[in-house]
Amino acid sequence: MHLSTLSFFLLLGIHSLFAQSTTLSGTIEGDGETLIGASIRIGNTGTTTNTYGRYSITLPADTYRVEYSYIGFSVKDTLIDLREDDVVLNVTLSTGVALETVVVSGERADRNVRSAEMGVVPLPLDKLKELPALLGEPDPLKLAQYSPGISSASDGSSGLFVRGGGADQNLVLLDEAVVYNSGHILGFFSVFNPDALKKTTIYKGAMPANYGGRLSSVIDIQMKDGNSKDWRVEGGVGIVSSRLTVEGPLVEDKTSFILSGRRTYAYDLARPFLNGSDFDGTNYYFYDLNAKVNHKFSDKDRLYLSGYFGRDLLNFASRFRDANFGINYGNLTGTARWNHVINSQLFMNASLIYNNYDYTFEGREFGIDANIVSGVADWNGKLDFDYSFTPRERPHNVKFGLNFIRHRLSPNVSDFQSVGEEEEINLFGRSGIRYANEYALYVLDRFDLDRNGLFSVDIGLRATAYQLFGPYTSLVTETDFKEGQIVKTYAGLEPRILARYVLTEESSFKTGIAFTNQYVHMVTNSASSLPLDIWVPSTDLVEPQRGWQASLGYFRNLDRNKYEISVEGYFRTFNNQIDYGETYVNDPTDELEEQFVFGQGLAYGLELYLRKREGPLTGWISYTASRTERLFPDINNGRPYPAVQDRPHDFSALMSYELNPRWQFGAIFVYTSGLPITPIQSAFITEQSVNLLFGRRNSARIRPYHRLDVSATLKPHPNTERRFSSSWTFAVYNIYDNRNPLFFYYDTQENPITGKTEVVGKQVSFFPVIPSVTWNFKWRQKSAKNER
Repeated sequence: MHLSTLSFFLLLGIHSLFAQSTTLSGTIEGDGETLIGASIRIGNTGTTTNTYGRYSITLPADTYRVEYSYIGFSVKDTLIDLREDDVVLNVTLSTGVALETVVVSGERADRNVRSAEMGVVPLPLDKLKELPALLGEPDPLKLAQYSPGISSASDGSSGLFVRGGGADQNLVLLDEAVVYNSGHILGFFSVFNPDALKKTTIYKGAMPANYGGRLSSVIDIQMKDGNSKDWRVEGGVGIVSSRLTVEGPLVEDKTSFILSGRRTYAYDLARPFLNGSDFDGTNYYFYDLNAKVNHKFSDKDRLYLSGYFGRDLLNFASRFRDANFGINYGNLTGTARWNHVINSQLFMNASLIYNNYDYTFEGREFGIDANIVSGVADWNGKLDFDYSFTPRERPHNVKFGLNFIRHRLSPNVSDFQSVGEEEEINLFGRSGIRYANEYALYVLDRFDLDRNGLFSVDIGLRATAYQLFGPYTSLVTETDFKEGQIVKTYAGLEPRILARYVLTEESSFKTGIAFTNQYVHMVTNSASSLPLDIWVPSTDLVEPQRGWQASLGYFRNLDRNKYEISVEGYFRTFNNQIDYGETYVNDPTDELEEQFVFGQGLAYGLELYLRKREGPLTGWISYTASRTERLFPDINNGRPYPAVQDRPHDFSALMSYELNPRWQFGAIFVYTSGLPITPIQSAFITEQSVNLLFGRRNSARIRPYHRLDVSATLKPHPNTERRFSSSWTFAVYNIYDNRNPLFFYYDTQENPITGKTEVVGKQVSFFPVIPSVTWNFKWRQKSAKNER
C-alpha cells in the first residue's frame, strides 16, 4: 500500500507541472451497456475505453473535433472546447439499424495498424451464433482456435495451445476471476455461455503488465452488465442443450442485472432407451449459471457484483462389469468490484474475488470403493489505477496497481476401502492440502515518442513474489513445517515492452518482449485439460515456471481498410517445465512430487493472417508454421523432442456470407499437422506377457487433422426493431465425414495366417459428420422513456 500511495502523489505532482493541459473524460455506452475498447480519436492521437467503458485523455488547451466509434454502432463526431476547464462527456452511441455496412464501419478501421498492441485476438461474439459449431453449441474458445498461433489441444477440446504453451499456461479470466478448468466433460464445450458475455480478448504475445501468473497467454472474458434501459430475454434451443438469458433495469439508468443459464439434456432424452440395458442408471449433464448486478451511485461511483456457477455430473453404471463410478466437478467464481473516479484523470478499481475449482471421483469395482478429491480455491484482492496526463503535448496513459492471492490447493487426496479392510492413502504429503500466497505490483505507461503519433511504446514492469506455507514435509531437507510456517519463497521481475512504428497511413511495424513467471502448475498425462489433471503449487522441489517471449510483426491495411494483413514471428523459451518420468505408473501409494521430472522448452513460429472486414463476404484466413520442443534430462535420453503442442503446420479459414437480410451462410475449414506420438520399436513375449519397447519420445505422428463445417442461418423477420425476433441455424460439422483421430494407442492381436501375436496401432475417432439445428430467439421490451 505504501508504494501505491507514493505513486499516487508522484503522479499528482507530474500533473501540477503541466497545468496548462485540460482533460476530456467520461463513459461510452451503447444499447444499454458500457462499451469496452471503444475508440476516441482526436487528429493523430486518441485512446480507448477501459474494461468499464471509461476513457480519459489529457491534451493541450484548444478546441478539438472528437470522433467516437465502436464496432456495431454508428460513428459520433462532435466539437469540444478544451481551452478552459476539464470536460466530462458521457457518450451514448446508437446502433445502425438500416445499413449493415455502416454498422461494420463503426469499428476503428485502422486499429490493426495504429494500435500498439500485437498478438491480440478480439473475438466477434456477435457473429458466433451464425457460424457452424459442434452439436450447434456456439463457443468463444472454439472460435479462438481458428486464429494464428492458437490451436486446439485435441478434437473437440476446449483446451488451447497458444504459441507452444500448455493448456495450463493460459490465464483464463471471467470478470477478473480465474477459471482453472474452462471445459465441460472431456473438453467438448467450454464453460462460457455466449449469451452472457460482452467481450472476449486473447493476448498471445507480450501481455500488458497488469496481467500475470501464467507463462503463455491471457484469455480475458467480461460478462454483460445487464441492460440499464430495456428488458430483454434471449435464448436458444438445440439438440443437446438449451439456454436462457434475462436482463434489464431494476432502477432505470441506475441499477441493472443479468441472469443467464444453460443446461444439457441429451442423456436425459436417452435414458428411457437405457432402461434394462447393461448401462441402466448411466446419465450425464452439465449446467452453467451466470449472474450479475451493477449499481450506479453517481457518475463517479459504481458497484458490480457478478458470479458464475457451473458443474458436470456423470454417473456411469455397468451391470456387465459390476462397476459404477461418478464424476462431479465444476467452477464457482464471485467478483465484487468498486469503480471510483478520483478526478478527471485518475480512475480506481478495487476488486475482491473468490474462485473455486473442485473435482470428486467416486467409484466401485471388484469390491473396492475409491474416493478421490482434488481442487483449487483462491481469495484474490486487487487495486488498480488508471492515470492520464500530457507532458510536452504527448499523452501518457499510466496504469499501476497491486494484487494479492491466497491459494488453497488440494492436489489429490484419496481414500480406498475394501471389504473387511480400510486404508487411507494420501497422494501429496501428510495433509494433502497446500497453502500459498502470491503477490504482485505493476506499473505500465503507454505514450507516443513523437508529436505525430508515429512511434509509440507500451512499457511496463511487474514484480511478483510467492510463499509456500506449512503444514508441509520437505522432500529435499525432510523438514516438517508446521501450519503457518514459511516453507519457501520465490520472487521475480517481469519487464514487458511493446513498440509500434507507423510506416504509412496503411502500414506499421510492431515488436514486443515479455518475461513471465508461473507459480501454480497443472500436471497432466493427456493433451487437454481434463478433470483428472491436477494443480500443484511451487515447493522447494517444484520450482516456478519462468519464460520469455519476443515477437516482431508487419501490419498493413488494403483497399481503404477493407482488408487487414499481418505477418508475425515469435520466439519463446520455457524453463522449469514439469512432466511425469518415463517410468511413471499411476500408483496411489507413491508420493506424487517424487514422480516429477523437470526440463526446458522452446517454441518459434511464423503467423500469417488475412481478414476481410466489409461487404457481404467477411472472414479471415490464418496460417501458422511453428515448432515446439522440450528438453528433459530424464526423458528421451536427454535429447530434445517435439512437445505434444507441436504443430508444424496449422491452417484455418473462416467465412461468413450474407446472401440477403434473411439468409447468412458460414463455413470453417481446418487443417493441422498430426499429433506427435511415441512409436513402437520392438515387441517380445515373456511368460505369456507382451512387452513393448518404445522408440524416441514423440518421434512419429498420426495422420493430419482436417475437416469442413458449414452452416446456414435463416432470419424470418430480419427487421431488428421488432419486439420479438428469432432465427434458425442449420449446421453440419465435419461435412465430408473425415474420421479424425481423437487419440492413438497400441494393442496386440493374433495374425490369423501366421498365428503370431502382433502389435498394431489403433486410432480412436469420435466425431463423424454431425448435423445440428438451433433455434435462437430474442424479446425486447423498451422502457417508457425509450418508447418516447
